[in-house]
Amino acid sequence: MPITFQAMQAADTAQIVEFLCSNTFPFHVQSAPQTQEIRAGVEEGRWWNEETQGYWIFQDDQLLGMVSLEDLCDATPLFDLRLDQKHRGQGLGVVVLKALTDFVFTAMPQILRFEGQTREDNIGMRKTFLRAGFLKEAHYRLGWPTGDGSYVASLAYAILRQDWESGNVTPFLWEDLSA
Repeated sequence: MPITFQAMQAADTAQIVEFLCSNTFPFHVQSAPQTQEIRAGVEEGRWWNEETQGYWIFQDDQLLGMVSLEDLCDATPLFDLRLDQKHRGQGLGVVVLKALTDFVFTAMPQILRFEGQTREDNIGMRKTFLRAGFLKEAHYRLGWPTGDGSYVASLAYAILRQDWESGNVTPFLWEDLSA
């Protein structure tokens, strides 16, 4: 069953608000988005502007979630993936991320690498990155604020266009310099 992406637009305002406010996202900075805040973001063009485009994620006719592609004017866009709670924990993250990577590298020939970030304690997403061919490239200690005011590490994973084309992950040496 193929994954498809449908670009969000102003007519989707109510659906965006409903989706975000009826789900919780425990590993995002705002785990329980509030209606007023989300509506304000939509009205300001948060999911469609020069740098960002949001997409609904479908498998057949079933809505799985949404994804936002950000920094689209750069050679390295980032993504923010949010699956509906009822679709989590079923292995769909890998399928969606592979389809999203195919979509980005096919539709945007100027893109050299594709990146996503997650918290160190989001083991499911970390495994999803690896299973989808991404490589951990950064570990930002205490880089992610949590809802309780503390911080955890933020991890960045990316895939290179050349790795996507070849199906091979290009490794690199973490400690390439000594003092």
